[in-house]
Amino acid sequence: MELTTVWFLLIAVLWTGYFVLEGFDFGVGILLPLLGRDESDRRTLVQSIGPVWDGNEVWLIVAGGATFAAFPEWYATLFSGFYLPLFLILLALIVRGVALEYRGKSAGTRGWDRAFFWGSLGPAFLWGVAFANIVRGVPLDADHEYTGSLLTLLNPYALLGGLATLTLFTLHGAVFIRLKTDGELRERAGRLVRVTGLAALVIGGAFLVTTQLMVGKPATWGTVAVAAVAIAGALVATLRGRDGWSFAANTVAIVAVTVTLFASLWPNVMPALDPANSLTVDNAASTSYTLTVMTWVAVIFMPLVLAYQGWTYWVFRRRLTRAPGGS
Repeated sequence: MELTTVWFLLIAVLWTGYFVLEGFDFGVGILLPLLGRDESDRRTLVQSIGPVWDGNEVWLIVAGGATFAAFPEWYATLFSGFYLPLFLILLALIVRGVALEYRGKSAGTRGWDRAFFWGSLGPAFLWGVAFANIVRGVPLDADHEYTGSLLTLLNPYALLGGLATLTLFTLHGAVFIRLKTDGELRERAGRLVRVTGLAALVIGGAFLVTTQLMVGKPATWGTVAVAAVAIAGALVATLRGRDGWSFAANTVAIVAVTVTLFASLWPNVMPALDPANSLTVDNAASTSYTLTVMTWVAVIFMPLVLAYQGWTYWVFRRRLTRAPGGS
């Protein structure tokens, strides 16, 4: 297997890990106003992701760094053409991180909770918009420069992609909250799983079927089916009180959606509306020497990082009880 293919797959794995892990962080933030009826509830919800949210964001940093090193042309075109949406995502993530760090150090938490909500909802929607545009194709000239505008990115297909990731991550957050809490908070999360699950099934299904009809491959019909079955499985598992299985099933759904997008993209990394101007794994890649060095670094350090993050989740695996001191 060529190193360009290896790094395309590794970048897909990094984005998959980011969406799986950061997805429930986003979902918890989006559901905070709905589930947090008092300060005790809200504190419990924030504590559910407190030990892991910053580690989850490392996957985004590594994915961006890997893209820059392995496919510099892709990185340059993406970050210049999608500058405003990516800037808004970065701003939202900064605001969200500040809110999580400072809400416990302030006398009033209402402003920080609003920042947490919007800092979660914005990226959950905009990542879907961005990836939908990448898969669909954007206007590029012969020098691989983006020639469209912001309105070009806000097409109906991309907005549908944003709604798909928004509902899927919200479902992931509801499933995670049910897994990590007990009592009335867990029961309310279970009711939201049913609502958000149906929304994710309908909206996500519409997005994936549209993707298939536009740019999909025969093999990716299988991953579309896996995503639908997995979301349905998460709903059934929640109804039966099997929270671990529900979270695992929804994780499979997110993996299947991401695989569908990257498989539909291959061998392009940034398709153009004019195929002659598309960026591919070959014309966007770094030198063979650079890819070789990166491969050895990944082989050595990736298992260590995965082991450490897995250990972190194991240490903080217990359910949380409702924090005392409501208001």
